[in-house]
Amino acid sequence: MRNWGARVSEERGLLAPCFTAVLLWYASVGHQAEVNRAISFETSFLVLPLVLHRQTRGALPRSVTTSLPVWLDENPLVRANIADRAKRLAPFTKEALLFGGMRRFLVLKGSELISAMDYRNGIANILSDTSDEVRSCAKRSEFLGRWFAKAGEGRTVLALMGIRP
Repeated sequence: MRNWGARVSEERGLLAPCFTAVLLWYASVGHQAEVNRAISFETSFLVLPLVLHRQTRGALPRSVTTSLPVWLDENPLVRANIADRAKRLAPFTKEALLFGGMRRFLVLKGSELISAMDYRNGIANILSDTSDEVRSCAKRSEFLGRWFAKAGEGRTVLALMGIRP
């Protein structure tokens, strides 16, 4: 990772650890709401590549009842690009995990990433003063958590996306 001051302004804005950690927090909240179990550590590495890319975020289904395999079949470019995007964003996901862990709103327990619910109101308040696009990223992150929960175990989701951990 480059030193914070050496990063270009777009990178500092879009990939700021506080923002990306909040996206992971929302994904875990969604997963926990759906199956009463936190999102898997490995699956958390799919959140940023799917949510931060505007076209992919816009192509995500509106309902968790949409089958992940069917959606991937209908969106072959997503499946073709997700592994590369996940690899390029992995350092930023790691940075977000560290940021959230140091501030204790993300907790890694075993192989699960747990959202500390004590932070719900604070995160909601912060998001209320942001742009529609930022709120959309958070909302779609929560959706991803719920959708991945419906799709199965983390390794299943990764395999469907064509990614090996």
